[in-house]
Amino acid sequence: MEKDKSEEFYERLKVQLQENTDWPSDYLYKFIVPTDEAKIDSINKIFDNTGAVIESKKSKKGNYTSISVMVHLSGPDAVIEKYLKVSSIEGVISL
Repeated sequence: MEKDKSEEFYERLKVQLQENTDWPSDYLYKFIVPTDEAKIDSINKIFDNTGAVIESKKSKKGNYTSISVMVHLSGPDAVIEKYLKVSSIEGVISL
């Protein structure tokens, strides 16, 4: 059931991206992740060699880190591919 929901979500996202953006284009990802260097490094590695600009900021108590990634991508499929890779990291919330 959860897989069906995520497939529907990504199909809707793809349609929205096709309708509202001229590709290739810059895309801004935002993630919240528990402050864990291994998880943060995993996200950084997903965007390695893409020319992405990655900014991170710890929460007030330091329990969570917000990560913003601005990257130039070829189209909606590339956007969704990165979301799927990041979603495999436990505890990451995509905004």
